[in-house]
Amino acid sequence: MQLATRKLLDRTFTGVGLLAVGLVAVALVAMLGPIITRGLGAFVFQETIEHRRFLLERFGRGDRSEIEAEWAEAQVAREAIHGRITQFESELRKLDWDQRQQYAGPLRDLKDVLHELLGPFPDEPKPVMPRDQYGPTRWDRAQVALEHVLFIEEYDYSDPTQMGKKVLIPRANQFIGTSLAPLFGELETNLDKMLLPRRTFYWRFLFDESVDAHLFGGIWPEVLGTLYLTLGAIVFAVPMGVISAIYLVEYARPESRLVGLLRTCISTLAGVPSIVFGLFGLAFFINTVHVSQSKSVLAGSLTLAILILPLIIRASEEAIRAVPATYKEAALSLGAGRWRTVVTVLLPAALPGILTGIVISMGRAAGETAPIIFTAAVSVGQPLALWEAFSQPSPALPWNIYNLCTEHEAVDAIRHVQYGMVFALLALVLMLNGLAIVLRARIAKRLRG
Repeated sequence: MQLATRKLLDRTFTGVGLLAVGLVAVALVAMLGPIITRGLGAFVFQETIEHRRFLLERFGRGDRSEIEAEWAEAQVAREAIHGRITQFESELRKLDWDQRQQYAGPLRDLKDVLHELLGPFPDEPKPVMPRDQYGPTRWDRAQVALEHVLFIEEYDYSDPTQMGKKVLIPRANQFIGTSLAPLFGELETNLDKMLLPRRTFYWRFLFDESVDAHLFGGIWPEVLGTLYLTLGAIVFAVPMGVISAIYLVEYARPESRLVGLLRTCISTLAGVPSIVFGLFGLAFFINTVHVSQSKSVLAGSLTLAILILPLIIRASEEAIRAVPATYKEAALSLGAGRWRTVVTVLLPAALPGILTGIVISMGRAAGETAPIIFTAAVSVGQPLALWEAFSQPSPALPWNIYNLCTEHEAVDAIRHVQYGMVFALLALVLMLNGLAIVLRARIAKRLRG
């Protein structure tokens, strides 16, 4: 091959490689950018007085005298709204039956959306559910609630060739000429005085428990459950995987049919869909072996360990094979036995490669959803003590992300929680991987002397 042709091919391959790296970088930015920015919205946002009240009453957090003073200030701003409702109800009782019926339905709907915006009225009994005890805790959700007060959503189906078109009708049209008509303008003008928004950094989102199905509070049970499941899977899978790799490389006869069958089984396991592992974990660990009476973190960890076992075996096997043969020959020539050679020479030299496989396995175990649906995960739960993990299920970030996005009744109201969970999961995986990479680098540096 001529020199000019080789240079052209080298430049072509270099250009293609750089292009591939650039495309990967652009894809990562496009994918992770919205997750990071919107995930940070679970921690940094404009909180309302309702959020400060919630933290004080539920977690005893905040300056009580300051919050009570702010709450009194907000109540003064809301008195005009409550007064107009009371005045209109008094006027309504003086009207004839037909006129009362005309306004009864719209007034009931108005009070419902006002409860959504401002919480319960002062003269009403305290509701049972936390979602009914407070107004919106975030200023962005307050804007959505205000729109529900100001407008009625209807759909126009006049064009049969198209889907219904959403139309916003001012709710004030229902109360033209009544004492309630000015209420809507007052709400729009004075909402900031009624809710007192203030920017905050809610770092305890990671460590607070959720309240009322994630409408309030944080995600600590999910974070802790994910940690338990990931570390438990690694604890069970790594010893089995490394020992299996040692056997396949150092002790098994390559021409043996049994060894060939084992390698085929390992390769097959690596390609089995994760939902199959979940069903296997339910059938074997829970219903047959009875490691727990029902779902538990232990059963989920064992299932995830089986899932990542082929990856750890393959990575460990390749790392051991990559150790120069002279290391083994030198140890044997000095009189070391095979097992001593493996433990004191081959494994330390192969440890960086083995840790690489463990890092990849941790990321997969932390992000898997299907295997833990049947074995470990629940939608709502309390943080577990370590000894409770052997018999109790736990919320986990992958399952709860899916659950909140698909099955929660107030999916739009908790959108920040969903992105916050995704952000926390990415941060958790990066943290675990970072720790493993640092450990790998230190071990490699020590081996180089």
